[in-house]
Amino acid sequence: MLPIYLDYNATTPCDPRVVQAMLPYFSEIYGNPATGLHIQGRKAARAVDEAREQVAALIGCQPGEIIFTGGATESNNLAILGLGRAHRHKGRTRIVTSAVEHKAVLVPCGRLQEEGYELIVLPVDQQGRVSVDAAETVINDRTLLVSVQAANNEVGTLQPVAQIAEIAHRYGALIHCDAAQAVGKIPVNLAAEAWSVDFLSLSAHKTYGPKGVGALFIRNGPRAYAMEPLLYGGGQERGLRSGTTNVPGIVGFGAACRICVAELEEESRRVADLRDRFEQALLAAIPGLKINAREADRLPNTSSLTFPGVDADALLLNLSGVMMGTGAACSSGALEPSHVLLAMGLSRAEAGATVRASLGRFTTAAQIEQAISMIASARAQM
Repeated sequence: MLPIYLDYNATTPCDPRVVQAMLPYFSEIYGNPATGLHIQGRKAARAVDEAREQVAALIGCQPGEIIFTGGATESNNLAILGLGRAHRHKGRTRIVTSAVEHKAVLVPCGRLQEEGYELIVLPVDQQGRVSVDAAETVINDRTLLVSVQAANNEVGTLQPVAQIAEIAHRYGALIHCDAAQAVGKIPVNLAAEAWSVDFLSLSAHKTYGPKGVGALFIRNGPRAYAMEPLLYGGGQERGLRSGTTNVPGIVGFGAACRICVAELEEESRRVADLRDRFEQALLAAIPGLKINAREADRLPNTSSLTFPGVDADALLLNLSGVMMGTGAACSSGALEPSHVLLAMGLSRAEAGATVRASLGRFTTAAQIEQAISMIASARAQM
């Protein structure tokens, strides 16, 4: 029996339909979109334009508001460092973020602090929800940028983005949202008041697309803001992201978004039902098991499970039939416990006893039943 994959928040398998859409752009339509004087270049450019429209359709924005990048990490860095460095010495000196952001947000925010900005980190409650009261206290007319995620990658908590955006805009600050974990799992509509953010990051490999490609949404397009690029060269993506365009990856990203538009509602409902069955059965089978952020509005696919008195790494090593994680994939191998769980009030021991299970498109009911049995058995043997 093949191991059961329950680590979709780390990465998703590429949907076969996405692979089929990408294949012609490796060897048949291989032109550089920047070369418009021959048919290969023009075909590639049309494919990129179509993909831009498909990404925009998934998140409810205009194609001209999408900048393709190498992934959500680059998108986060471009939004935070690009704005911060362009606005240095212009009067707004404060950056605000939260304690449970992905390291791809926390580290560039920290870099701006080293470069002279004041950095304020918002606390969260025991459910991992960012404090709106704290945001109200610290966001002011000296704030340049607020960066708050849409959904937490480790525990699944959905954040009060709309409320924090309203506070930021009241003071003339800009707001960035890392939505890599949310897009494709819950509806994201940037035309709606609930998503009145100025910048939003997303990644193809979290939505059954290929790795190495992502996007940054910039409301009203790049010319609306002063931003410094991270990469300099040929000036692709309207000067914000130089480098030869990754046509196959971008085509795959577009195809993945097109599938999400058609299937998100039903897929999210099915996955949530499987997740609930998974949690209920494990709670019944394992005394003392705790599900983190269970009382919060959560992503439909995410379970953060604390097994009392158990080392999470040891549990996973004894559980070769089920593939799960212990936190953000980029932090795997780190000796320190999850900063997300510590911010939520878990002790270091509890954080070290926590496993993340994340379900997805190809998770079946039979797999969930098998996983429940194997996890309960592995726990009983420790």
